[in-house]
Amino acid sequence: MTPEQPSLQKKPLRQILRACRRQLTPLEQHQASHNLGKILCRQSFYLRSQRIALYLSHDGEVDPTDIARKAWKQGKQCYLPVLHPLKPSWLQFLPWFPSSRMKKNRFGIPEPDARFYQSVPVWSLDLVLLPLTGFDQKGNRMGMGGGFYDRTFAFIHTSTKTKVPQLIGLAHECQRVAHLPINSWDIPLSGIVSDKQFYPAF
Repeated sequence: MTPEQPSLQKKPLRQILRACRRQLTPLEQHQASHNLGKILCRQSFYLRSQRIALYLSHDGEVDPTDIARKAWKQGKQCYLPVLHPLKPSWLQFLPWFPSSRMKKNRFGIPEPDARFYQSVPVWSLDLVLLPLTGFDQKGNRMGMGGGFYDRTFAFIHTSTKTKVPQLIGLAHECQRVAHLPINSWDIPLSGIVSDKQFYPAF
């Protein structure tokens, strides 16, 4: 089976695409992150954003650390997702600095220590850069299956606020498929940036 087969259900397709990104060498990973960062940082949605949520890469995900370094130099504020202490399978976002005190969550992923930092309302973020397992050119995203981002940003479906965060997925080009099966609760993205190009959602 190959990632181009659109009839695959989410679970086996997710396994194939995770294996694909894990097979990239450290050099390929580094080059992909570098190329993606150059593409993303010249997009208008990045240039006008001041409050940017990123993530720490895990399991072969594209590493957005170079984007964070550039954002810090430009005076932008960066945030990381933290597992919500009261709402299972939800996220909150805490400030992230080069000197942030970190701890590992239950998945072994470092996150800012909530004892020292105050979370911000998710609607107040300008730009949220999300990891993904797979994507298609329509802007559909396949995550890891936990639904953390879908729950946290479900308000976008019904929001009456004039401002909502812009959600952009980050991916290796090898994670692109012809078509993804989607569900009604999947949060739509504004676009996806790969190490090759920007794919605006439509």
